[in-house]
Amino acid sequence: MTTRETIERYFDKLAAKGEWQESFADDMVFTSYTSPTKEVKGKAAYLEATKRFYSTIRGVELRQLLVDGPRAVALTRYEIQQPGKPEFTSDVAEVFSVKDDTIDSLAIYFDTAPYR
Repeated sequence: MTTRETIERYFDKLAAKGEWQESFADDMVFTSYTSPTKEVKGKAAYLEATKRFYSTIRGVELRQLLVDGPRAVALTRYEIQQPGKPEFTSDVAEVFSVKDDTIDSLAIYFDTAPYR
């Protein structure tokens, strides 16, 4: 499977509320470049650290995907619905690394203001 196919499969499963978790390697590394920067190592730790975010996703659009070998940058738009708050959209830049048909690293860049 190519890098493009691996990333597209992840977003397809995420949009369909399928088994998107299987897209990640067990030893993946996640970095959130918000302030302060946060890094999480391991799939289990990543899923635990991001479960609240994933539970608020009402929709996701893969707007653009740029691929260079095992690396890819996805420009995405999420529709977010936090409990008791109005729905909003969040544009995110996501930087992936793929190895053996799984995502082994993910770094994200986004505006945190709407999440407060």
